[in-house]
Amino acid sequence: MGTNLPAHDVLIIGGGLAGLTLALQLRRRFPDIDVLVLERRGHPVPEACHKVGESTVEIGAHYFQHVLGLEAHLQSQQLKKFGFRFFFSEGRRDIDQVTEIGVSRPLASPSWQIDRGIFENHLGVEARRCGVRFVDGAMVRGLTLSDGDAPHEVAWQRGVEQRQTSRARWLVDASGRAGLVKRQLDLGVDNAHQAHAVWFRISERITVDDWSDDAEWRARCATPTRWLSTNHLVGEGYWVWLIPLSSGSHSVGIVADPRSHPLEEMNTFERAMQWLQRTQPRLYDALDGRRDKLQDFAYFRRFSYDCRQIFSTRRWALAGEAGRFLDPFYSPGSDFIAIGNTYITELIARDRAGLPLAAHTAIYEQIFRSFYDSTLALYVDQYPLFGDPEVLPVKIVWDYTYYWSVLAQLFFADRLADMAALSHLRAELDACCRLNIEVQGFLRGWGRLSQRRNPAVMLDQARLPWFAELNRSLQDPLDDAAFRQRLQLAEERLRALALEMLVRATGEHPSLDGSRLRATIDAGRRPVPAYAPMLFPAPAAPAAVPA
Repeated sequence: MGTNLPAHDVLIIGGGLAGLTLALQLRRRFPDIDVLVLERRGHPVPEACHKVGESTVEIGAHYFQHVLGLEAHLQSQQLKKFGFRFFFSEGRRDIDQVTEIGVSRPLASPSWQIDRGIFENHLGVEARRCGVRFVDGAMVRGLTLSDGDAPHEVAWQRGVEQRQTSRARWLVDASGRAGLVKRQLDLGVDNAHQAHAVWFRISERITVDDWSDDAEWRARCATPTRWLSTNHLVGEGYWVWLIPLSSGSHSVGIVADPRSHPLEEMNTFERAMQWLQRTQPRLYDALDGRRDKLQDFAYFRRFSYDCRQIFSTRRWALAGEAGRFLDPFYSPGSDFIAIGNTYITELIARDRAGLPLAAHTAIYEQIFRSFYDSTLALYVDQYPLFGDPEVLPVKIVWDYTYYWSVLAQLFFADRLADMAALSHLRAELDACCRLNIEVQGFLRGWGRLSQRRNPAVMLDQARLPWFAELNRSLQDPLDDAAFRQRLQLAEERLRALALEMLVRATGEHPSLDGSRLRATIDAGRRPVPAYAPMLFPAPAAPAAVPA
């Protein structure tokens, strides 16, 4: 028979990244709030632990650094990321002779490579220091969700200790893919994105900068630190990640569309190495002599999934991977943890203030859903483009611009839960979302006609002045009027960028149907503004071979 303990304000099932960051966010917002976190693993966890989600982008980085106040830890214990970097290196060892996308210098808004073991250990220490009751080694044995005002109940056990039953007004499931609440309520839903991933870590650094001794290639970057980037080795239907960890390990992952690269070709380390030998031989060379440095190996057959509901007026919520998961490309995992945790915190704040939950719960659910759907569109049926050195660079510029112009602006400006701001900007936000959907479809059509020219050039995003300024602008303090203007300008910029893409692609491929995209561009309430060219120049046609 269990022991009934006094009720907590919030009980969080899962003390990983999502659960511990939520606990810290709640304690920073409400110093008196009573939070219990139950984590099944023992702490401290190993460094370079067996998890994905090591690369952050701007929203997640801002959340960790400023919302949670973890800047000192990030600066001293993690690696500052040198942006994303892409090499069209399929079947090639001469990495200096292929198209590279990346920045030659860091942009203004930072992001980080996160060693999840080091980070989650720090989060656990910080949670306890801040007054969170963090119980590691705790196995959940059952849960009872309340239908009314009574508290939720969770039965749990730590080792051979007596089973206990904890009660809480709010229950948050942050149990990851175990999805305890989602399973109990049958909330799981498949989505349209079928892809798989395998990943492993080795206990030595993979230094991409050493893959060529060509002085011109090395001089393309201000510092010889390409290895600090999230490096992507791309080919048709797949991409490979290389992520350095502050513990000295290096994370390697393969993410692929099963229609072109079945999981069975890579679901063991030996098979993954054979696959890399065929597709990315330069990486294979770097790994082949380090097989004894292998630390772990894992895979997911289908990693992307959806969920019918994340937030409930019955005072439960799902955080992180316990709800939805997209794709590791562009590293949105910590972003969606930050967004979801922010909405959970706002709902708990309303409840503590005695305010009704129904309207805000429905609106947050709808907004979170729209963020998920618009981001999912970046991935669905887009993996064939990963082997295209002409179209993928355009897609990357578009995807970044969409992210920095809309979602990141909302988060950095602390307008994510601002109902007045979201209401005033609904037309602009809807227009940006529709435009993104049409652009993704247009890119697919363009990719089917592309010549896939792969010149030895670096497409340096830092040399696009408007692009670098957009990244920097995330840090601007904005009053309500300035924020509304920022989002209105975002819609104009996206329409201008879409028009430039349309003109370039249809000019080179007259048979390409751009009518739907053109109609969406023209549907804006204002004329498309005149912009200086925003894209990188189109690759030159290959020189004719003498007869």
